[in-house]
Amino acid sequence: MSAPRVVVTGAGGGIGAALARRFAADGARVIVNDLDAAAAQAIADEIGGLAVPGNAADEAFVRQLVDTAWAELGGCDLFCANAGVLPAGAEDAPDAAWETAWQVNVMSHVYASRALLPRWLDSGGGRLLLTVSAAGLLTLLGSAPYSVTKHAALGFAEWLRATYAHRGIVVQALCPQGVRTAMLTDGGDSASKAQLAATALDPEEVAAVVADAIQGDRFLVLPHPEVAEYYRHRADDPDRWLAGMNKIQRSFDGPAA
Repeated sequence: MSAPRVVVTGAGGGIGAALARRFAADGARVIVNDLDAAAAQAIADEIGGLAVPGNAADEAFVRQLVDTAWAELGGCDLFCANAGVLPAGAEDAPDAAWETAWQVNVMSHVYASRALLPRWLDSGGGRLLLTVSAAGLLTLLGSAPYSVTKHAALGFAEWLRATYAHRGIVVQALCPQGVRTAMLTDGGDSASKAQLAATALDPEEVAAVVADAIQGDRFLVLPHPEVAEYYRHRADDPDRWLAGMNKIQRSFDGPAA
């Protein structure tokens, strides 16, 4: 059996780098994509992969990335749409922050699907792993743009799964809570980050969960199993769940609020 052919976006660090390392260790041929060309090259050199730096939120580049997978690897069995951004801010976050979050957290998935699906449908199948975040199932206090766009990313993943599952397309949504990456250190609201840090996983732990999940086809990939319970509470009693989230927000705001 030939080695799996894998593309990982946002793979210059964090979860993406851990995924690239794990897949390579398991015998895959890996294309490493990142906006940071030096970071992408460093990971590719480390794992014996191919660096293809560029913007995963630019449709023309994504088509080029997919073309490269077919030209260099002969195809793509697994595409990990992992690139993401975490801007801080509420409803009054700058329009530019909202737009960047929309392009990177949602449209990058749309562009990957546009480029991949015609090829996969012709060839009989493929696997698309979208890094969504637990914020897509729940929310993230302190970042409206992130929460909203991650909900949209989950909605798109659900739509893809419902539309193409019978045609050999496996779509999975990776939804971790806190992971010890630069995003947890540098992005979002400080109070939310402190809360997430308490149960944060190392990227390698997330990659191990993914490596297991892609042996099957379950839709939600949950490195933090407790997220499933939170998601059930949210669905069963939205008012109670929102009241609980608001209680956490009040604790962030302090007595003055």
